[in-house]
Amino acid sequence: MGSWVRKACVGFWRACVVAVVGLLVPAMWAGATVLVIWWSGPWTWIAPVVLACVATFVLSRPVCRLVRFFVATWTGTVIPPGYRGPAPVTQMSTGYWWNGSSYARTRKEAEEDQELKDRWHDPATWRDLRFTAIVPLAGAVAAVPPAGVVAAVLGFARSAFVPGAVGLVVAVASAPYAWRLIEPVAGRFLRATPPMVLADRVAELTAQRADATVAQAAEIRRIERDLHDGAQARLVALGLSLATAEKLLETRPDQAKELLRAARDGAATSLAELRELVQGINPPVLTERGLVDAVRALALDSRLEVEVSADGPVRLDPPIESALYFGTAELLTNAVKHAHASRVRISIAPDETGIVVEVEDDGRGGAKVPDGGGLAGLRRRLAVFDGTLEITSPAGGPTRARMVVPCESW
Repeated sequence: MGSWVRKACVGFWRACVVAVVGLLVPAMWAGATVLVIWWSGPWTWIAPVVLACVATFVLSRPVCRLVRFFVATWTGTVIPPGYRGPAPVTQMSTGYWWNGSSYARTRKEAEEDQELKDRWHDPATWRDLRFTAIVPLAGAVAAVPPAGVVAAVLGFARSAFVPGAVGLVVAVASAPYAWRLIEPVAGRFLRATPPMVLADRVAELTAQRADATVAQAAEIRRIERDLHDGAQARLVALGLSLATAEKLLETRPDQAKELLRAARDGAATSLAELRELVQGINPPVLTERGLVDAVRALALDSRLEVEVSADGPVRLDPPIESALYFGTAELLTNAVKHAHASRVRISIAPDETGIVVEVEDDGRGGAKVPDGGGLAGLRRRLAVFDGTLEITSPAGGPTRARMVVPCESW
């Protein structure tokens, strides 16, 4: 009995919320209709109708956001909004701000103007307007419990016990269920349409391509810099030493031998630098033995106590192996520098969709993914392969990172 009363009370409150949100726009149009009838002039209907149209456009997105919030909170069903992100604004040399279509004196004005234009051309706006015409159905059903309560109060106040009892029974019986229509309605009419999903995917792939291009250019510049400052300089010096030794070989053999020994040491140093550079691009153990053995070798070089578990040998496409390897290296580095961990557990296992790599440390937790940081870069690196990075890091630890990349292993 107690659980039923609690369920009825919670359902009644939710029904009232759904009724208010769902019937907000119809109530506004009803008010506009009353004004038109009240003024009863030949052209007086224009102002109320125009105001109602503008108010509907303005309220459509907040109403949809409220519906998504309540559905996610009450049922756990998350409905992605699918709104387009604001276009970037840039400051010109003249001092004005350009938002892609017009100039403004300040950044705020440019962003506000661009936001209004983006909203007008966003397909999600017209989806929201359609939903505001459909959600009153759920609002009307949700209004049954409060209407029953009103009927019961009026009935008992006028000593009409039968209508009052009927209203009370209707309110109590329908309260746990009247609000539930909002979930299927929102799930059916608020989800992203196929064109919207395709547009978002195109935008995502465009951003990923730009990130990959920038990362590739940065990597090329790093290799060029390392070669120029390290191995190239040593090889040039090695060539000069050999040329000098060749000239001194007959006249000063002892000095020539000294130069040859120095050249030999320089060649060994250059070879070590080249090997280190190549290992930074793609470790040989990763190419020869695969991801699992490469991660185990990485664990042996770490100063932490690292446990690596894997469901047998796993071989993936080389770009995916490289992304997961360097992602694991980034997470191990974070465990040392930021989490101050002492133990790390790494799990590598394929599932029904792809490969899953989990890295868990016993550090202090509280890890975040700021823009421009290493974890954000790792997330972009995995996104190129439709992969994801999930970080769970409560204060006090532990920190658990889960990398998932859809692929086929062999």
